[in-house]
Amino acid sequence: MHKNKSNNELESQLDAVSIALKKSIKNLDSYTHVRGESLYVDDVNIRQGTFHAVVFDSPKAHGKIKSVDYSKAEALEGVERILTYKDIPGKNQIGGIIPDEPLFAEDEVHFWGMPIALIVAETEFIARKARDLIEIEIEELPVITTGKQAKEKGSLITKPRSFVLGDPEKAFKDCEYVFEGETFSNGQEHLYIEAQGAYAEPLENGTIKITSSTQGPTAVQRTTAQVLGVAMHKIEVDVTRLGGGFGGKEDQATPWAVMAALATYHLNQSVKLILNRHDDLRMTGKRHPYESTYKIGLSKDLKILAYEAEFLQNAGAAADLSPAVAERTLFHATNSYYVPNVNVTVASCKTNLPPNTAFRGFGGPQGMFVIESAIAKAAHDIGVTPRAIQEANLLDENDVFSYGQIAKKVEAKNSWESATSIYNIEAIEREVEEFNNSNSAFKKGMALMPICFGISFTNTPMNHARALVHIYLDGSVGISTAAVEMGQGVNTKMMQIAADVFSVPIEKIKIETTNTTRVANTSPSAASSTADLNGKATLKACNALLKRLKTVAATYLKVTPEQITLKDEFVYIKAKKTQLEWTQLISMAMLERVALTENAHYATPEIHFDKTKEKGHPFAYHVYGTAIITTTVDCTRGTYEFDSVKIVHDYGKSMSKGIDLGQVEGALVQGIGWMTMEEIAYNDDGKLLSNALSTYKIPDIFSVPKIVETVPLETKGHELAILKSKAVGEPPLMYGIGAYFAIQNAIKTFNPNYDLKFHAPMTPEKVLMGLYESRPTK
Repeated sequence: MHKNKSNNELESQLDAVSIALKKSIKNLDSYTHVRGESLYVDDVNIRQGTFHAVVFDSPKAHGKIKSVDYSKAEALEGVERILTYKDIPGKNQIGGIIPDEPLFAEDEVHFWGMPIALIVAETEFIARKARDLIEIEIEELPVITTGKQAKEKGSLITKPRSFVLGDPEKAFKDCEYVFEGETFSNGQEHLYIEAQGAYAEPLENGTIKITSSTQGPTAVQRTTAQVLGVAMHKIEVDVTRLGGGFGGKEDQATPWAVMAALATYHLNQSVKLILNRHDDLRMTGKRHPYESTYKIGLSKDLKILAYEAEFLQNAGAAADLSPAVAERTLFHATNSYYVPNVNVTVASCKTNLPPNTAFRGFGGPQGMFVIESAIAKAAHDIGVTPRAIQEANLLDENDVFSYGQIAKKVEAKNSWESATSIYNIEAIEREVEEFNNSNSAFKKGMALMPICFGISFTNTPMNHARALVHIYLDGSVGISTAAVEMGQGVNTKMMQIAADVFSVPIEKIKIETTNTTRVANTSPSAASSTADLNGKATLKACNALLKRLKTVAATYLKVTPEQITLKDEFVYIKAKKTQLEWTQLISMAMLERVALTENAHYATPEIHFDKTKEKGHPFAYHVYGTAIITTTVDCTRGTYEFDSVKIVHDYGKSMSKGIDLGQVEGALVQGIGWMTMEEIAYNDDGKLLSNALSTYKIPDIFSVPKIVETVPLETKGHELAILKSKAVGEPPLMYGIGAYFAIQNAIKTFNPNYDLKFHAPMTPEKVLMGLYESRPTK
């Protein structure tokens, strides 16, 4: 155990972190972002004669299409054509995991916002005006909006899946304490700054180039080819960067790109399709809402002996990525804890909402919320702190996960003990207690949130990547990978790898756009694996080039290649600097006809998973961490603010500390938003009510915790992480789950009769009701 450190020691450690961050490479996109020079789809220089497109979508959640009258819209001056499913030359199908999603509705509509037609006009204004002139008659059918409704009606996307470890049924009989309950976690809108969009343009020989705002260029290419009935080599997809993705553009960027390409296919002219915010909110899926039940059993010494849970995932009207998201929920159902007897089941429920999709955390947060709720319930009823149960059950080396993987290089206890020691948890608890004893109108709450998140695509074949690296005659370097830059700083990390290998200034490195012609058959930028997979491929390519260059230099200098090193654009023989410069070496290699281009492939080793047995080793490694969250609740208004979030996070050996810190802070606030204020609302007819920023609240600067401190966990890193720098995109979002329980603990302090509820988000309205339900009056 770590001893508590003094404030001076803590300040010194935080100062050291600050100094290290200042020395690390900054996100190289920041300069153009701030100046407004970064290019997105809407910034593409369009060709003369480009048409603009708008989607006509269903005004009902479920029903049979009786008739559609396009005549008035088609007669409007400036309208070029209206495309429907009848104009599709290939397959009217865009489903990935399961082919259950048409591009355009045919005879039925299955969600409010389902695309029915594409209006192509000279301007977007004309196309929108034409949309209002379309008349449609729909015979309404029953609407399902919740997972429970879907389960009752037997409306499922796939068969339920279960992970089982040990014998829970038998173990519950030996438990001192057994508790049951239910939880709900709502969806979450991605609200990327850049809405969905694409620009398609005809090239020669029937080829179409699509500039798309997508995390998955290959998915766009493959699906477009399928819909158009052409070979994939006829479709080129190019991505410069995204104005945010968060999973919302992994699968759901595809239809808009396909529609634009379909119009280009028919009109032989460029077509631009950019959704406005209201269309984007209405037509796209969100994070999956989950309705879940749990049963937890503990021993007298607070060990969790058995745990069962059933997760009802609201998948929406089509599969999209729901089966994969559901699988990830099972993988993270026990979070950072070792439970010897587990039975967890998930069902993807088919409803009449837009198909829900990937969102940062990919089902993991929904699973973690349930076990944290079960622990909170057990602690309350036993009369101990949740901390006592959490601390007693943290993962240890060689523990077994419910899916069969043996836990290795476990940092659960290390991160927990470091956080409670560095930040002096006892002092925080005393501060909360003293404040609550001396204040009646305000109450503080505190919670701890440990995390354990596996890194890899759980679909093993997706764990691979390629990189194409050119060294040009003047010594500059161009890199193409499948990594899509969406604000996470992956471009900077790829450039940093090349700069380090060749020992040249980062200004000599250029990251090319992500393009299916240069790097093909790729996995999406998702699962927090983008830097690892593409970085490893880039490293492999650069090292292969370096080996060739060392051979050239060694031959010229009459030494062995093993004696050659490159440093600061010069060749060294061992530690002795020579006169041979980097650019001279490149010229020399060209004269010797040595290849200065390398195409490298990387596939993550060791990982595997057998879905027939639900056992295997699906993750390259896990990321750990612990957050301590404190909040102050205004007991008159039901509002709250977060005083501090103090984190010890497992970066491994961070290769870009500034970027990684930004990812932790951004993910944390996004997680807090999901747990406290971002409330998706549909009415019983399946219409989205939270359809604007006036009705859907996301965290702003006033919602951010007053203090956010992050200390890197001291570890050796992991060899399967790029340069031992662990993935950082998704794991920190789960720290935000602790915000829910911090608020609830404050409510309990004010109102001892408050009946614990686990219905997220914990909005101010819910707080206010909880503060005064059954509260004794003086």
